[in-house]
Amino acid sequence: MSSISMFRRARTPAPGHARVGIIDIGSNSIRLVIYDGPARIPAALFNEKVMAGLGKGVSRDGMLDTEAVERALSALARFRRLAEQMGVPQPRTVATAAVREASNGQQFIDRVLDLGLPVEILSGHDEARMAGMGVIASIPQANGIVGDLGGGSLELARVVDGEVRETSSFPLGVLRIDAVKAKGPRALRNLVVRTLEENDWAGKGAGLPFYMVGGSWRSLARLDMHLTGYPLPIVHHYWMPPENAQHLVRVLAHLDRKRLRDVVGLSGARIPTLSHAALLLSHVVRRLGSSELIVSAYGLREGLLFDDLDEYQRAQDPLIASTREEGARQGRFPEHGDLLDRWLAPLFANEGPADTRIRHATCLLADVGWRAHPEFRAERGIETALHGNWVGIDSRGRGMMAHALWTSFGGQGVVPVINGICSPSEIVSAERWGLALRLGQRFSGGVVDALAGSRLSIGGGALELHVERDNAILYGEAVERRHKALAAAFGLPARLILG
Repeated sequence: MSSISMFRRARTPAPGHARVGIIDIGSNSIRLVIYDGPARIPAALFNEKVMAGLGKGVSRDGMLDTEAVERALSALARFRRLAEQMGVPQPRTVATAAVREASNGQQFIDRVLDLGLPVEILSGHDEARMAGMGVIASIPQANGIVGDLGGGSLELARVVDGEVRETSSFPLGVLRIDAVKAKGPRALRNLVVRTLEENDWAGKGAGLPFYMVGGSWRSLARLDMHLTGYPLPIVHHYWMPPENAQHLVRVLAHLDRKRLRDVVGLSGARIPTLSHAALLLSHVVRRLGSSELIVSAYGLREGLLFDDLDEYQRAQDPLIASTREEGARQGRFPEHGDLLDRWLAPLFANEGPADTRIRHATCLLADVGWRAHPEFRAERGIETALHGNWVGIDSRGRGMMAHALWTSFGGQGVVPVINGICSPSEIVSAERWGLALRLGQRFSGGVVDALAGSRLSIGGGALELHVERDNAILYGEAVERRHKALAAAFGLPARLILG
């Protein structure tokens, strides 16, 4: 009797989308990520991490620990098979400090090759540069110092104007801190001071942000969110003042593991080295002179992908690229979001470039709620904006997008989380965007002709909607109500002009 499998092979990537995979063999963890979607801002289709701890043995006796090696090889065999079944038969496999420095690193590489995975050993310079490229990929205007903390090393990179400038790699990974601290209570501080001074990094971050990369520092950000009651638990682009690093050192000295396990999103495997990560962060940013701390969820792996792009692809705005992709996937009418943005732009001519960009992204998502139940379209809009996997945007921007979409889909009032991340003036601006979208959607029905044959303006003491006479019939009662609501948000009467 024959049987038919209920499972199917992984779908073929959409045209223009190249599915790729990266296996990152780090000193603390090994991770497989399969990416799919537009080259500029691919989504993580699959992401799995194993805390193999390869670097523990290296910090102890210069060798990869036997048990850690077997754990790593088991994970890599699984990753190899999964990647193949997901349509990526040859994921790019890279290894960093632990494998690079271990006396038995080559034997490990040979065994990984036996699994069908050629390994690329990244130098410390490569690690730092790719971490910097990852930050640039997700925060295009980044201007400061990138710090990527791993199990075996700490990389620093100066990023500015979309480029990675100076780079360094130091043997200051979290798995090495115990050995340093064993030399005395001030040993780590003295080592950081000496290392940064001897390598011309002291004071180089003065007045500049410090971009935190790596799982240990992301975990610190999650703890800070927990302690401050931050209303939006998205770690990318999370901001902290530099003194929070020392505050976290003090807090961790008094928190037990049970209480740390209550922190949402905090991996239990990170807890043993969390205090080391905080202490190192405190010493590094103090010596650099950093003005603020900004977390980047993008790092080495995303940097590798970004580095492979051509100049045109790199120049694309990651927020606009990803919201356009999402709008096309969920919306009804191609290019409708760009048209809406141009249509309502005259009302917001005095906005700065940052808000103009966020408004454009909001317009690209203007149709994401149509598949939802009518009573929950506003909730779909706010969920998409707040919790979407966006980069190139901070919590303030997410909040403005969310409130605009909430309003455009008929939501009333202000959702509490928005009050926690946006100022009153930002909420007013976002509400005006939403009301303008609401008018445009109702007037046009989502199609091109009505918008192309009309325009908005503010003049003569009124908010004016100019409509071609042939389309005057489109100005029905519902459109008139929305026109008046938008005008009222500007403190103006509504005026229809036919011509």
